[in-house]
Amino acid sequence: MQFRKLGNTGFKVSALGFGCMRLPTIEQGKPAIDRDRAITLIREGIDSGINYIDTAHMYHGNESEVVVGLALKDGYREKVKLVTKCPVFYPDFTEPSHYDKYLDEQLEKLDVEYLDFYLFHGLNEKTFKEKILGLNLIERAKAAKATGKIKHLGFSFHDKPEVLKTIIDKNVFDLMLVQYNILDQVNEEIIAYAAEKGLAVATMGSVGGGRLAGNPPESMVNWLSDGRSDFVDLALKFVLSNPNVSVALSGMGSEEMLHDNLNITAKDDYNRLIGDEKERIDNIATKFKELSEVVCTGCGYCMPCPNEVNIKSIFTYLIRYQVYGQQDQAKLFYSQIGKVKWDPGKDATDCVECGECLEKCPQNIPIIDQLKEAHKILGSSD
Repeated sequence: MQFRKLGNTGFKVSALGFGCMRLPTIEQGKPAIDRDRAITLIREGIDSGINYIDTAHMYHGNESEVVVGLALKDGYREKVKLVTKCPVFYPDFTEPSHYDKYLDEQLEKLDVEYLDFYLFHGLNEKTFKEKILGLNLIERAKAAKATGKIKHLGFSFHDKPEVLKTIIDKNVFDLMLVQYNILDQVNEEIIAYAAEKGLAVATMGSVGGGRLAGNPPESMVNWLSDGRSDFVDLALKFVLSNPNVSVALSGMGSEEMLHDNLNITAKDDYNRLIGDEKERIDNIATKFKELSEVVCTGCGYCMPCPNEVNIKSIFTYLIRYQVYGQQDQAKLFYSQIGKVKWDPGKDATDCVECGECLEKCPQNIPIIDQLKEAHKILGSSD
């Protein structure tokens, strides 16, 4: 395993972090975790050198933290840096005391005495102003740090880079978790800025939320690495070739995914692009946008929709349909929006064309028109 500096924290962490949002489940499409298998998988990752474990209150229908806690028994807790997140975006998170309420609950679920990092979860401009500043949660976090319940403060983020800079410039955080991958490079400049200021930078969506893990269409197979049937190797190498990235998270839901990611990040050239890899990566990014009628990178800047339309999920499923040819799966997932806990909100028919999302989108996607097209395709019974 390769290790990297974690900002100014003084820690060295594995280049590959274990994201616990997509653990093995008992039934495909359902959140309930196959606990024995998940525990074995997490421990194998730790035994192989992974020392950064990331979870959150909401993952797997609020079960992920419990399973992570079980996996960290028998001496495994001491081997890792443990990260979870305070769900400040929950609608019922309305009082300063809710910070302590959730923190105590999460410590109990994980069955640990402290967290190495406790992140404000899913910040955007509105949540930062109304929750973090409005409820004075930074002071709550500092108080929890003083008691030893948490060691370091951080946040995960879904908004525009200029908003991210405002948060960084508060100079109170040790770590940030942001979207960054071949298909979404909008945060690259601000990642460098954060690193210059000493923040540790963890990346989510390193494999494009799974979009780079599928078998590519015929028009893209020439850009595969020798012996591979997907772009996972290039995806991880792209992220980790950025020296300002501390750790790349990967949601590993199977033994095959774990072993593949471990093999990729164990190589001496894991952190640099060699030969024609840069050219192939550029071609993949360009062609992906050409093949998809939407150029959505899954950044989530359009969210939340005031009418609860799950724009991000809808476009993810449309891309599955258009780029990867996963028509049946895309239609099934679309039909489940708002009917399952892990995919809340409403489908495209609830768009009232208010236009709020158009102002937020950094890719200038005609979201209203594309939502109509998505429903036409994904909502059909053909």
